[in-house]
Amino acid sequence: MSFDLSQLRRLGMDEISLRKGQGDYVVVLVDLDKNELIGLVESRKHKDIREVLEGWGDEVLSQIKEVSIDLSGSYRGLVRKVLPNADIVADRFHVMKLVNEELNRARNAEKKATDELKDESKKEELQAVLKNSKYAVLKPEERLTEKQAIKLEEVKQTFPKLAEMHRQKEAFRSIFEEAKDWTDGVFQLLDWLQDVQSTFRDSAATIGRWFEEISNYFETRTTSGAVEGINNRLKLIKRSGYGFRNFANFRLRC
Repeated sequence: MSFDLSQLRRLGMDEISLRKGQGDYVVVLVDLDKNELIGLVESRKHKDIREVLEGWGDEVLSQIKEVSIDLSGSYRGLVRKVLPNADIVADRFHVMKLVNEELNRARNAEKKATDELKDESKKEELQAVLKNSKYAVLKPEERLTEKQAIKLEEVKQTFPKLAEMHRQKEAFRSIFEEAKDWTDGVFQLLDWLQDVQSTFRDSAATIGRWFEEISNYFETRTTSGAVEGINNRLKLIKRSGYGFRNFANFRLRC
């Protein structure tokens, strides 16, 4: 099966498991302009990915200007070697997920500390505030239901650290929504990193290591949204086949 790659300029790369819990992953290659699946790689080993990419030919590889990936780190070096003319763009939604996960870890830490309180009355009061608070804390604030908004306000009033981290999480999201251009985005991101040194330490460290790739987003606004959509459809195919032991069969179905 071959595809017309003559107009390929922006490539999305991600992976899905072929069989849950078995460590079998396939790499998904997507034309981000056409929102089309253009390739599957049998494994996430660099030699296998490289073989598929180089099979497209030097003319195709040299015309690719952007590659959107997540923050796993497994593809960055390979892309730099095989696609020398391409800018790497870290997918903004994976970057946002990074910040949300650290905020949720802080919420869980507060919950654990609350569960260990000796004062039963105080413990029950704080547990009630944190109960069912995950989505209220993590969802974009403007998308909260009325019930979730009330819950968020209770959490912010009761847990100052979570209130501060929620403010910083929303500020981080707004950078990607509102930055006027690359310069504006970069300076806002630098200010945010300065602001979160005592709260989002893990996220800040990762963002620092990926700063160039993350800031590239502000130049072109490229995301892997199309890849995620295609991945969801591929997962449906996988489930309909109750998992696939044979990659060739899975590839044909996809």
